[in-house]
Amino acid sequence: MAATTPTTTDPRGAPPRVLTIAGSDSGGGAGIQADLKAMLALGVHGMSVITAVTAQNSLGVQGYWELPAEAVRAQFRSVVDDIGVQAVKTGMLASIELVETVADLLAGVDVPVVVDPVGVSKHGDALLAAEAVATVRERLLPHATLATPNLHEVAQLTGITVLEEGEMRPAADALLALGPRWVLVKGGHLPGEAADLLAGQDGEEHWFRAPRHDNRHTHGTGCTLASAIAAELAKGRPMPEAVAAAKEYVTGAIAAGFALGAGIGPVDHAWRLRG
Repeated sequence: MAATTPTTTDPRGAPPRVLTIAGSDSGGGAGIQADLKAMLALGVHGMSVITAVTAQNSLGVQGYWELPAEAVRAQFRSVVDDIGVQAVKTGMLASIELVETVADLLAGVDVPVVVDPVGVSKHGDALLAAEAVATVRERLLPHATLATPNLHEVAQLTGITVLEEGEMRPAADALLALGPRWVLVKGGHLPGEAADLLAGQDGEEHWFRAPRHDNRHTHGTGCTLASAIAAELAKGRPMPEAVAAAKEYVTGAIAAGFALGAGIGPVDHAWRLRG
């Protein structure tokens, strides 16, 4: 089994360690870059396994190139076997082979795993091969402590189209049937306030609500939320508290999102530092 704690004691008191397994966003707003910024802002040490490189800016994704499965495995083993992790977050996995590779690696860790089942970018560009959706459903989700799909990803994974808040619970139940211990159905694409539903295998249910900010610069929201939850879980918070803290952080980041380039700008990961 992979080591999840360091083999030596750091006299400086290393912060909790969180590993993100995701794609690189050359524009810096989402993916690995957003994950590491969120982790730093929340006081944990972020580490990365890069699965793909994207050519991406405020206007969209111009292309992406997957890394070989061997490179993904090597990055993971290098980090986990030496440094150790307290939580893992997954994002863009791109292909069947990479989803299978990551699922096999996650089977060897005993820390919280937050799966953000990335299917498309903010601009609607595909970041997961259509034929890989079933692999995410069957191989990856059973390893998730928490899955964090948006409503497009809910439909992709379950076939359920959520058009109103009352339909979020049945969608959560359908996702829980796929194996994750918890599911956070994100209602950000619905009108009105931003309402997310956290549901657990034991029937536990929590709603998280925030005002919707009139700001179109929201690139990286999903990556940032999943990474923030992973960071809070690494600190030892129970799931509902971790989601609440992450939701508060992301809501502030959305409110402070700024224009960048000619299209949709990113959320501001450093908003607390600027206040």
